Amino acid sequence: MQEEKAQMMQNTAVDGTESTVQDTMAALKGIPTEEALTQMLKEQILRVTFLKLDGDQRIMTCTKSLNYIPEKSRPSNSSKPSKPGTINVWDIDADNWRSFRYDRVQAVELNISNIQEVG
Repeated sequence: MQEEKAQMMQNTAVDGTESTVQDTMAALKGIPTEEALTQMLKEQILRVTFLKLDGDQRIMTCTKSLNYIPEKSRPSNSSKPSKPGTINVWDIDADNWRSFRYDRVQAVELNISNIQEVG
């Protein structure tokens, strides 16, 4: 894996495109790109495994779909955008907003459960 990362970094130095780096890293990890993950979260509930900043692994059932976020907790048009590389999501289990760094994502799974949409 280290050799693949080194090769990827060398290739990046040649073509210089950030999206190529992200596409390659996503492929190496077996996860969607940040853009694809954000789009998936807007449409459904996912189970995302990532490393927290303290190094602990966390599995979060989350979404960005308004169908699952209580009306009182939905973002307003004036909500500030998230920092680049950070994904803000609604944590289904905590019933609150959380975020994680995309570069710390280890796995993404479709959440097959009986979570009801909210009105």
